[in-house]
Amino acid sequence: MKEDFFDVLIYLFENYMNSENFDDFIDSDDMLNELIAAGFEQPEVSKAFDWLESLSCQRPITAKMNPTFRIFCTQEQAKLDIDCQNFLIYLEQNDILNASNRELVIDRAMILEDEDISLDKLKWIVLMVLLSLPNEELAFSRMEDIIYDYAPAYLH
Repeated sequence: MKEDFFDVLIYLFENYMNSENFDDFIDSDDMLNELIAAGFEQPEVSKAFDWLESLSCQRPITAKMNPTFRIFCTQEQAKLDIDCQNFLIYLEQNDILNASNRELVIDRAMILEDEDISLDKLKWIVLMVLLSLPNEELAFSRMEDIIYDYAPAYLH
């Protein structure tokens, strides 16, 4: 099975991140053995654990920021195509991301080994970042709706 560590992250999110004891389970040998039994390679599992651990160490800027204008540097433009850049702007304009959370998402995307990041991968990165942050339940829920393409129910 040829999977990259991002596939491990998605597997972990879909199967465990909403469980109460995820933080205790993530570092356990049981989780490692389960992921290997599911077909993931040990190096990819280790990279996924490292990515999650480094995410938990990141803390966004806590000061309120005025509306910002973001210019993507050359390296960011190479990794995040125009669709990804526009999506980040969309999320910020719709109060799903604030400026500091946007920067955290960009940081997490830039450390991925991929040559460029697809829009689908970027959506998952945003979701995992929001899950890791305190007091972002509403933004997380809205982002989850975007990922799983839930259509809002309108009442007439």
